[in-house]
Amino acid sequence: MPESSRRPIIAANWKMHHDHLVTIQHVQKLAYRLEKDDFESVDVAICPPFTDLRTLQNLIQADKLEFKLGAQNCYWEQEGAFTGEVSALFLAKLDVEYVIVGHSERRQLFGETNEIVNKKTKAVIANEMTPIVCVGETLEQREAGETAAVVSEQAREAFAGISAAVAATCVVAYEPIWAIGTGRTATPDDANDTCGVVRAALADLYDDATAEAIRIQYGGSVKPGNAKELMAMPEIDGALVGGASLDPDDFARIIQYPRA
Repeated sequence: MPESSRRPIIAANWKMHHDHLVTIQHVQKLAYRLEKDDFESVDVAICPPFTDLRTLQNLIQADKLEFKLGAQNCYWEQEGAFTGEVSALFLAKLDVEYVIVGHSERRQLFGETNEIVNKKTKAVIANEMTPIVCVGETLEQREAGETAAVVSEQAREAFAGISAAVAATCVVAYEPIWAIGTGRTATPDDANDTCGVVRAALADLYDDATAEAIRIQYGGSVKPGNAKELMAMPEIDGALVGGASLDPDDFARIIQYPRA
């Protein structure tokens, strides 16, 4: 599969920002700044807090918006005595299409292991949604020259037990932890090289054709000023955008990078 056949995906990760009322205003402003042509070459997903999902689902349907609905996390069991958790099944019933799995903040702040990420990835797939599987190294790991080993292990363990045919439809997001919310960004060449390492690990786990089909995003202080250069890299198939996605103008300009 040639690289040009991978359709880029730009995903907004709002993290713990915007209540459901702000969500309506924000998404309407974003939609106003975009044209139909902006959706011709890229998929655009918005991943708000859980409490915003129903509101955003209704807005997308009522206004016939072309945004894909995403979630920031899920639990791996369908139901049960798991107070405070949200199952992938519940998300699927809200027409969620993408679920972020294994974000570095989940790994660092909430102790998620590669095994947990694998369980969540399988739960997302079992409920017919697409996981956005996050991988990335800390600053200490980077300075120790461990980047390739860390992201390769994270990718292989996240996809353990998942068939090649299913894996080919998934998304991976390379997010260097040292670049998230810090204003520091990996250079386009560095980001491209590490995305290539992730793809090579997936090729080793599956085969070249499967690895070539998987879309790999870059995340980590992506802004309108660097989006076009990052997206021009052959191994990078879109962006997982944090802070800049909270501003409709900035996020619109990132979505419009092909026409910038």
